[in-house]
Amino acid sequence: MWEDFINALNNFRRNKTRTFLSLLGVIIGVASVIVITSIGSSSTKQVSDSFGSTGLDMVSLSSGGMFRGRNAVSLTFNETFRNNLFENVENIKEIWYKNSLSATMTYGEVSGSVNCSAIETGYLEAYNMELEEGGRFFNVTDNEEGTQKIILNHDTALNYFPAGDALGKKILIVVNRVSFSFEIIGILKEQTMGMENGAAFIPKGFYTKKIVPNAQAAQVIVQVTSEDKASSVVTKIKEYCTSLTGTDTSVNVTSMQTMLEQISKITSTLAAMLSAIAAISLLVGGIGIMNIMIVTVTERKQEIGIRKALGASPGAIKQQFLVESASITLIGGFFGIIVGILLSFAVEYVQKIAYVINTNACIIAFVFSVFVGIFFGLNPASRAAKLDPVIALSGE
Repeated sequence: MWEDFINALNNFRRNKTRTFLSLLGVIIGVASVIVITSIGSSSTKQVSDSFGSTGLDMVSLSSGGMFRGRNAVSLTFNETFRNNLFENVENIKEIWYKNSLSATMTYGEVSGSVNCSAIETGYLEAYNMELEEGGRFFNVTDNEEGTQKIILNHDTALNYFPAGDALGKKILIVVNRVSFSFEIIGILKEQTMGMENGAAFIPKGFYTKKIVPNAQAAQVIVQVTSEDKASSVVTKIKEYCTSLTGTDTSVNVTSMQTMLEQISKITSTLAAMLSAIAAISLLVGGIGIMNIMIVTVTERKQEIGIRKALGASPGAIKQQFLVESASITLIGGFFGIIVGILLSFAVEYVQKIAYVINTNACIIAFVFSVFVGIFFGLNPASRAAKLDPVIALSGE
């Protein structure tokens, strides 16, 4: 077989234009598959990076407040609901209650509207958020007593304190025309925060005592035991809430992990569909290879006749032309991978997205290209094997 491969390369050198045209279809087909799948993988990674690596083990619940007949059906996020959720849904690590409010924040001459989150102790730590040096998170006392402490995210702190001296300062927050003075105890480091994008954070105890007394939680944040359990917990929470209210629209349940999985499925499906379309060019290239191999067999009848006269078996003749056909697609597949990777890199460089090589796509496209060469080379090889040596030597 190695000798057949060397002979095939020599034949390619003698017919450079024909060989190049044969290779072109294979190269385009393989490169197209790789470009499409690589861009799909890179887009998925970019979306994943934009969500951040924190919060993938978090599930968010908010009331749907839909109707059953004339009666409103809604859930009350109180301590009873928290305890029952723990008891009825597996793989829950922790549950936090949260409320949000729009407020006007003022310091000196700088003033603006901010989205402020009233949170329980441990909430920010669960998102793996980090504080700049010197700051601290809320403790149990802050939440229980409702202390007037506040934590700012990086951008908010930069807007109000460009010099970076926010810690320990007093900042004014106006809610419903009532002013409150808060001490800044922490500044979050710059990071992708995923589902949590609050500009400022205050203890939930303060919210329920001073802003909306005895307020129920507007949002429930559930931390699951591991990221891979998030999707199943989402399903179980929906089922549990449906059993309480009798409607599957009583609660909105979202998870970053679930969203990422859905996005990944969509991009993978689109990439597979487009790759299948791109693979058609490989089949077209295979048909071109078959036509060229048929011409090659016709041109080399005397060579085939001499080999048969010297004792070559039909199987050896068939193998010779199959190796030659497969060699074209093997070489084309190799160069197609190189071209595909270079084109993918160029496209993703221009688009400014992370570069990801889909290794599986490279392997599959290469193997498929070789298969195409063998499949479409089978007919010409069989014709060569069946030639009568007398007729072949006569050149007829």
